Amino acid sequence: MNIEDLTIKQARELAALLGGPTGGSKRLPMPVGTKVFIITITRFYTGRVTAVAEEEVELEEAAWIADTGRFKDALEAADKLREIEPYPDGRKVVVNRGLIADWSVWPFELPRSQK
Repeated sequence: MNIEDLTIKQARELAALLGGPTGGSKRLPMPVGTKVFIITITRFYTGRVTAVAEEEVELEEAAWIADTGRFKDALEAADKLREIEPYPDGRKVVVNRGLIADWSVWPFELPRSQK
């Protein structure tokens, strides 16, 4: 079989066998390199996305945000975050995507100082 002669149907079947996308992703993309604010069912995180899998997202320069203060204020100005617990430099943090309630792009510098 010549790969150049595959039909679209055959290519989709092959992608499904190999675990690739089949035309309908189950999750919206979380682009690598993006600074994010993640809300899980129990915690808040900030960090830069370094890898994304179906079940996990990996962050660097991550911090656990223990207290956002007034939520809208924190999303409009990073200095409004009340309590920040950064992970040590160089440590990767893996968050289970099944626990993510929502996430958004974090347009500010990532918090790296304990507060």
